[in-house]
Amino acid sequence: MDSLALERAKQRIADAAAGRPEPGAIEAALERSRDQVEALAAAAAELEASIPAHVGVAVRDGLRTEVLPVARHIAEIRGLLNQAIRRLERLEGDLLAERHARVDDLALLVELVSSGWRGVDERLERLEASHDALVVEALAHVDEPDQEPVVLEQAAAA
Repeated sequence: MDSLALERAKQRIADAAAGRPEPGAIEAALERSRDQVEALAAAAAELEASIPAHVGVAVRDGLRTEVLPVARHIAEIRGLLNQAIRRLERLEGDLLAERHARVDDLALLVELVSSGWRGVDERLERLEASHDALVVEALAHVDEPDQEPVVLEQAAAA
């Protein structure tokens, strides 16, 4: 072997050993890493315990913020619907009363018309009776020539 090659190999080993950390530094870094991992685990456990409470509070606050206006709107709509129902019921009552009044008016009108026609029938019966009486009287006096024009004039007037 060549001494030059041996020197180069030793130099490379020395360079490689120089870039390598010392075992004490590695132990210190490992210890710090372990402490930090334990601190991270403790923080994660603390967050894990407190997150449900925070989420619950956030959900309640969000619901309160969003649902309260909706509840007001629903209450307002309910009030308006109740008012509309009352108005419709009042209109229904008014229409029913109006309908009954129109039926009563129609009954009165029918009674007036029928009593009018009864009156016309009675008058026609009287006229027919007097006409028949005059005709009978006229026929009875046909034998008497001087009485005929008076009876015919009475029949014509009736």
